[in-house]
This record gives sequence, structure tokens and C-alpha cells, in this order.
Amino acid sequence: MEPRRTPFDLPIDALPAPEGEAYRRAQLTEWLYVHGARDFEAMTTLPKGWRAALAAEQSVSPFDDVRRFPSWDGSVRYLFTLADGQRTEAVYMPYAGRKTVCVSSMVGCPAGCAFCATGALGFGRNLTRGEIVAQLLAVAWFEGFAPRELRNVVLMGMGEALLNYDAAIGAIRTWIDPRGLAMSPRRITLSTVGLPARIRRLAGEGLPLVLAVSLHAPDEATRRRIIPTAHAHALDDIVASLHDWQAAGGRRVTVEYTMLDGVNDAPAQAGALATLLAGLVVHVNLIPFNPWPGSGFEATPRERVRALQDVLVRAGVSTSVRFSRGRDTGGACGQLALREGATAA
Repeated sequence: MEPRRTPFDLPIDALPAPEGEAYRRAQLTEWLYVHGARDFEAMTTLPKGWRAALAAEQSVSPFDDVRRFPSWDGSVRYLFTLADGQRTEAVYMPYAGRKTVCVSSMVGCPAGCAFCATGALGFGRNLTRGEIVAQLLAVAWFEGFAPRELRNVVLMGMGEALLNYDAAIGAIRTWIDPRGLAMSPRRITLSTVGLPARIRRLAGEGLPLVLAVSLHAPDEATRRRIIPTAHAHALDDIVASLHDWQAAGGRRVTVEYTMLDGVNDAPAQAGALATLLAGLVVHVNLIPFNPWPGSGFEATPRERVRALQDVLVRAGVSTSVRFSRGRDTGGACGQLALREGATAA
């Protein structure tokens, strides 16, 4: 079965409109992205016959089922069942003054990071542009607010966004379109395991996104231990592509570093990381490992996380510790694994 067709699969300029009535496209766009209408019948300013024609060809939602798993901390893990029976996830994270959604670009993930529950699933398929965009619309609907109240997006859910390049960038362009969700690209973070050629391609898009790169180790041997696919791209080439990103006008790079007890958390490794990143405008996020059954890893004790942070700060590297939300529902960083309920360790 093919993914379900939706208006979100198309750039806004390519949305349908009755012949000679181009203004209807603007009306359709407003219903989708301003009002968050969940079906064509609700779009009462559109001609009834056109609404019926639209409904006969496509749906406003690509999802057959949407399930919510609220956490005690206010975040909500979303489990989406797609039209072909595949499933993917997103996480809604409300903060004071802003609403953030972590969205997926794939079903599963081909990167295979050993500490990540999503990587353990393997790769299912790429999501379509519409399936990526619609995650935001669904969250807004189920949380009870207008779509444009979502101002922050992180492409850090399931998948490697740069391996689903066209769909991911297409979704971003819909989010930032003034007729779409009218987001600032500066509030959109795209996460990658580190694909130098795709990072350089992204640099040519002219999108002032936040680029987040999952390094997780400062040396090849350790990185290949925890990221089995890392052998395809040398650390030096990844770092060189980050210099190219910034030379092309890219903003500060965020480096993601998941702390694994006895694996990548020695003070000497923090010093090596600082040396590796020298010359870049960078911020390091130290991420305590979020447990999941069968992972084979343990989290670095908090005092050692702070000690590594001190090493990096003394070396002049901007650093913070990110304590993930939604651990009790399996919605924290590295835990997304299509679980039906709260099964986090």
C-alpha cells in the first residue's frame, strides 16, 4: 500500500485550485495551516463540489491512527500509524513561552547507533514530505491549539533527515513559508549523524537552520564502536564539512554527545573533543544516556557528566547538559521504539 496523498505533500504554490479561481488556493492554505482543519468538509468557504473533489483524491491526514502517551513532565509522545501500516513517532514538549515538537523523518533509522532504541529497529522507510509536515498539524490538533502556535521544531526523532533529503527540506520550506506555518528557520533544528556531502549540500540551501551533529565520540575507534555505520565518514571529513557549513553562512553548530558510562566519558576524551572542534563556532550538548531494555549501556553518573562539562568549558567550548523529557513514556532522546505504552527502564 502506498502512503496516503495529502495536501502537505505539495509546495504551497503547487496546491490545487479550480480553473480561473486561484484565490481558492489561498483559502485552502488558510484552512490547512492557520485553522488546522482536519477534513475538507470543514472548509466551509470552499465550494461544496470542490471540497468533494478534493476529498475523493486525498486526505487531510496521512495517519490511520494517532495515540498519545503523556508524561508527568508535560511532554507527550505521539505514535502515528501510517496508511500502509508502518508507524513513526513525534514528541511534544511544552516550555514556558514556547511549544516544541520533535518530529521524525523516517520509520526506524538506518544509522544503527548502538545506544539508540530507534537504531535497534533498523530502517523501515522514508516518510513523505506530507507525513513529516502533518506530524506538527496532528500535535496541534490533539493538544488543542492553532498550528501556528508551534514555533520550534527539532528534526531529531526517528531517522536520518539528510538521507531523506528532499522530503525533509520540503517539509522545512512548508513550515517557514509565510502562507504555511510561518516559522523562523532559526527555530528549526535539523539533526544528522554526520554526512559530509549532505551537510555541504544543505549549506547551499540558504536556510539559517540550527544544525545538530551527533558525534558522541572524539576518535574513530570509539565512534565506530557505538555508531556501526560511522566507518563510512571519517571524523575529520565531518568536521571539515562543518567548517564549510559555517563558511557558507551557516550558524553555530550544535554537537550532540550522549554520555555512556566507561565508553566515551573520560576527561581525556573531553579534551580530545575540544581539540577536534577547535576553530568552529559550536555548542556541545552533553546528553545523559536514557536507558531502554536490552541496550547494554549505562548512563554516566551525573557528577562525571559535570566534570566533563568543566573540561570543555575550561577549553573554551560552550557546553550544556541536556536532561531529556518524557523518559517515563519512552519519549526521551534515544528511546523512540514504537512502544505501545510507557515501558522505559
